[in-house]
Amino acid sequence: MQKYNISRSSSFYAIGLSYKKADADIRGRFSLDDESKHALLQQAKENSIESLIVTSTCNRTEIYGFAQHPYQLIELLCDNTNGTVEEFRDVAYIYKNKEAIAHMFRVGSGLDSQILGDFEIISQLKSSTKLSRTYNLLNHFSERLVNAVIQASKRIKTETNISSGATSVSFASVQYIFKNVADVSNKDILLFGTGKIGRNTCENLVKHTENEHITLINRTKDKAEQIAGKFNLVVKDYANLQEEISTSDILIVATGAHRPTIDKHIIQTKKPLLILDLSIPKNVNENVQELENVSLVHLDDLSKITDETLEKRKEHIPLAEQIIEEIKAEFNGWLETRKFAPTIKALKHKLADFAAAELDTQRKKNSDFNEAQAELISNKIIQKITNHFAHHLKDDAVSTDDSLELIKKVFQLEEPQKANV
Repeated sequence: MQKYNISRSSSFYAIGLSYKKADADIRGRFSLDDESKHALLQQAKENSIESLIVTSTCNRTEIYGFAQHPYQLIELLCDNTNGTVEEFRDVAYIYKNKEAIAHMFRVGSGLDSQILGDFEIISQLKSSTKLSRTYNLLNHFSERLVNAVIQASKRIKTETNISSGATSVSFASVQYIFKNVADVSNKDILLFGTGKIGRNTCENLVKHTENEHITLINRTKDKAEQIAGKFNLVVKDYANLQEEISTSDILIVATGAHRPTIDKHIIQTKKPLLILDLSIPKNVNENVQELENVSLVHLDDLSKITDETLEKRKEHIPLAEQIIEEIKAEFNGWLETRKFAPTIKALKHKLADFAAAELDTQRKKNSDFNEAQAELISNKIIQKITNHFAHHLKDDAVSTDDSLELIKKVFQLEEPQKANV
């Protein structure tokens, strides 16, 4: 397939940063909460960006969109986060057109996840796409691409074992507790924050520890009570946070705050306390490590935990990549077709004009002119000619760009309007 810009006036970019080069502190500076996402999309709309999807998780922040230059997207990200262009430049990646398409496939299929086979990102991508649609920032190209990525994700889940076994950040946190804390079932565990990672961690704790001493605290008590009801756990008021920490052996922090919610001043206990910070940005101040009785572990440390399950998953990467290539080829084929569709349409109109002029001439010359039959024959000839050209343009052995230019020149076609891809 020939290289080309997906749009005449702009290109499709994927810009972002991930756990691969950006540590938790930097990722925290570029993380986007719901309010920031809305502000970014509104700014994109005001700046006449034609299509844009933004995702922000604990291990990556990315923007997929059309722009004349990637800096337009980088500026949007920096304007709506605490990160700077200089910081972004140090750790970022920028992909364009086909490379950007390939990147979205790998991310959405769990091959680029911090823990291989973790498909949490696909639900994020679906939610982000839905949000972009509400701002009218989702064109036909972006919607088709996301649907293709979702299709690849589903096939990889069902046709490979790359997501088999319980391996995720939340499960890794439970594994860490098992390996480093004796007699887990009888320890007092406090979960502060009930976001998605918090909920998953809670479920894994209940399932694997058989612990009946788990307490939940959330700024919004109703949310904590909903989760607690599902697992029959205790809920305490946010005002009781310091008191509950004092009686806990393990503190799991999974809040979504942009500043630390836990620091050394709130910890009054002298007994050993293990703190797991599962938040991005970090929600536990590093100063807690000044306390001799406190051990602090962040999710980046947990994500490095590998086990037999993870090693087995790696065996399924080739099949997953094969599935991606199949669906990506279908998408690229559709994209190539959209590229020449306006020219084929213009050619069809030109041939119809030729036919109409000739039919008019024959109509005047022949008194017994068969209007219906002549029109039927001319329409079939036009269809055969345009089909022949379309088949030629789909041939990978020819240059689509050169062929399009030749067709336009021979038939004196006007430059077709850019397809809204």
